[in-house]
Amino acid sequence: MDHRIADLAQRLLGKSSQALDEEERRVLLGIQDGTTVSRDAADVSDERSTFGERLSDRVAAIGGSWGFITFFTLVLFGWMLLNSDVLAHFGKAFDPYPYIFLNLMLSTLAAVQAPIIMMSQNRQSAKDRVAASLDYETNLRAELDILRLHHKLDAEVIERLSRLEAKIDGLASAAAKG
Repeated sequence: MDHRIADLAQRLLGKSSQALDEEERRVLLGIQDGTTVSRDAADVSDERSTFGERLSDRVAAIGGSWGFITFFTLVLFGWMLLNSDVLAHFGKAFDPYPYIFLNLMLSTLAAVQAPIIMMSQNRQSAKDRVAASLDYETNLRAELDILRLHHKLDAEVIERLSRLEAKIDGLASAAAKG
């Protein structure tokens, strides 16, 4: 098996099998086995993700949605209305203007949410790198398959031309004799 990979590496890529990177080796194994190399980047990335990474993706998806912004805006206005008008009317406002407790909660939310969003962005960068690697594998496989087909067609054309030359030579010699 390694001999065949080494032969393919030398013939198709012009390098030794020791100089192959992981993607090139996977492509050559696919060529040798006659299997496909294309894989879904999301599936590959999800296989490698931890619970915390998936959670950060979900938190970032919710925190970056219009639904969250709308809900949060309603909560803020409700908080202000409740403490400035409704409860203040009865002298029971627990966070009167300038809403110091609300500011503390918003600061805490921002302090927690920002690193979670950054973790999600880092994970997205990792997904993009996986996708680029898989694209490279697919493109390399397509390029090598086209190159192999090109060589095969060249050999076929040369063989047919040789047969035609032989026929022409045979006809020419028969015409010269006859």
